[in-house]
Amino acid sequence: MEDFYREIIIDRYKTPHFRGELEPNDITYEDDNPACGDHIRIDVRIDENQVVTEAAFSGEGCAISLASADLLLESIIGKSLEVVKELAKEDILDMLGIELGPVRLKCALLPLKVLKAGVYGIGGDDSKE
Repeated sequence: MEDFYREIIIDRYKTPHFRGELEPNDITYEDDNPACGDHIRIDVRIDENQVVTEAAFSGEGCAISLASADLLLESIIGKSLEVVKELAKEDILDMLGIELGPVRLKCALLPLKVLKAGVYGIGGDDSKE
């Protein structure tokens, strides 16, 4: 079963479904993992009911961080910001479906960290620079 998930990770790394930038956007935030150099930016559009209608990511990183970003964004389309705020580490690990060591865990969780920072408004206007 783990081989199946590894194939998904490689596929999402090579041909991500949500790679790009959204301009204009309602939420944008970016951050990096200084331990490995991964850098992720996430843009989100929401409707009048605070439901995610579109999402995209950009940046550079390893297969784990980019696949994690792509799978995460797929999972939030059509969900309210309240539901997005409830996403946790376990949700990302379930999406990836493989065990990760401490270094790779940070790679996998970077997109969730970036998404939550944007949703909670951390960084204010500075997040758009």
